[in-house]
Amino acid sequence: MSTTTLNKKNGNHSSQLENLLEIKNLKTYYPVKGGFFKHTVGHVKAVDNISFEIKKGETLGLVGESGCGKSTAGRTILRLIKPTEGQILFDGKDITNISGKHLREIRKDMQMVFQDPYASLNPMQMVGDIIAEPIYNFMKKSKEELKREVMDLLEKVGLPPDAYYKYGHEFSGGQRQRIGIARALALRPKLIIADEPVSALDVSVQSQVLNLLKDLQKEFDLTFLFIAHDLSVVKHMSDRIGVMYLGNMVEIADKDSLYAEPLHPYTKALISAIPSPDPRQKKERIILTGDVPSPINPPSGCPFHPRCPMAMEECSKTKPVLREVKPSHRVACHLY
Repeated sequence: MSTTTLNKKNGNHSSQLENLLEIKNLKTYYPVKGGFFKHTVGHVKAVDNISFEIKKGETLGLVGESGCGKSTAGRTILRLIKPTEGQILFDGKDITNISGKHLREIRKDMQMVFQDPYASLNPMQMVGDIIAEPIYNFMKKSKEELKREVMDLLEKVGLPPDAYYKYGHEFSGGQRQRIGIARALALRPKLIIADEPVSALDVSVQSQVLNLLKDLQKEFDLTFLFIAHDLSVVKHMSDRIGVMYLGNMVEIADKDSLYAEPLHPYTKALISAIPSPDPRQKKERIILTGDVPSPINPPSGCPFHPRCPMAMEECSKTKPVLREVKPSHRVACHLY
């Protein structure tokens, strides 16, 4: 019996085992200008040498404090921002330095759901036109086919047919985010980068949008990079989770391992801050002291060592490398 047949019998196609996205030593630095002649006097190290991969059909969650570089990483992967160094491999192709029509072609397969549903929709366009625009730009379809396609997408994201003729301001935040999701789905992409897609929404609406994304993932065989700062949301959505701090990937593991046994001191502090649903359950909270260092002048050695309760002398001298310490569990820490 062939491997493909065996995998189909088990409910897993062999493509599930392949990487759709591979990120190798990715850096994104922003120049800091100073002086009368506006020379470059330094760099904001927004993303500082991160590596990870996402398998086809998988959801990788990316978490960390505000300003840790997770949104910059997502936009760099989509090539909305040019990487400073490193390599982005998408579906086996190196897209790190492509431009022009080659970049336009790859954009069909990579789409984004933005954080703010109030700012990401054009207020001058009807919803039907917003969703139809990517299809119109990339595919030759008649007006009737285009409208039928948009109506189908509206139905899939749970919006009524009359939404086609309305404008963005006529909808609530949750409905606007559904419009953004429909637009991202229009070209049937392979990868969707969801940049904090529910953080601007009311708590009562968040679960509806998250469940919609999970349903659409099954239906369209989507792969997600899910960026968020809410660890309970990330756990609900993700298969694996990567933790970022000051532009660095400090830990990456499957969600059960990460929540049951976090290894990095920063991950432990983040997980200790998740509120318990049972108020009688006492939970030890790890309080971090000090402020997050500036990404313009990050500390030597481990970026977390000035705030780490378990820091050793070596931590201030040598930057730890992200390496596997348990099966499928990688951490960048001198304790391991």
